[in-house]
Amino acid sequence: MSEQNLHKKRTLRSVKKDKKSKKKKLRFQTKALRGKRKKIERRIREILCWILEIILVCIVAYLLVGGFGQRVSNAGDSMKPVLRNGDVLLVNRVKYAMFEPKRGDIIAFKPGGNANSHYSVKRIVALPGDTIQINQGKVYINGKNIQKDIYVKDVKDGGIASEPLKIGKNEYFVLGDNSTSSDDSRKADIGTVEKKDIYGKVWFIASPGSRVGIVKN
Repeated sequence: MSEQNLHKKRTLRSVKKDKKSKKKKLRFQTKALRGKRKKIERRIREILCWILEIILVCIVAYLLVGGFGQRVSNAGDSMKPVLRNGDVLLVNRVKYAMFEPKRGDIIAFKPGGNANSHYSVKRIVALPGDTIQINQGKVYINGKNIQKDIYVKDVKDGGIASEPLKIGKNEYFVLGDNSTSSDDSRKADIGTVEKKDIYGKVWFIASPGSRVGIVKN
């Protein structure tokens, strides 16, 4: 065999080895790239999940605060002993979107629907369709002396309810538990409270100190 043929064979072997080496190197680089790509994709998914979790937490927090954490302050002693002057109260604004207000509920509302007035806090004693009368210090609903869910006694002045008063549709008659210090539905300039003017149900006392807790009757 001539030297020329030997040289060709050696050259071919060398070329084949180079090709194999390049293929191995390429496969290794491809695997490395795939591994890096998977790591990047996994990292992106983790970041997206983290962002989504933050967004969901913010949405839930916003809904909770908006629905259950709106604050009003109680002015005056009309709701003693349950509430005191200056108490910071949390209002449930969701409940009355799903359920009708009930007798005994403590509500926050704008007197007379005046958007510029301070929120008033009182207790519902008469519901739509009821006939209320306050006579000789007692509260009569549909002709019966009702005491359940009504926490007021010896009402000195019946006001507009001194005579039987029919409560209209979507209207509520409210009283302060401490009736002698209360401006409520007995006053002609306040009257019954329309449902659209009810801000929500008072459910929690958020004042600093030992009074923090759920409102109890």
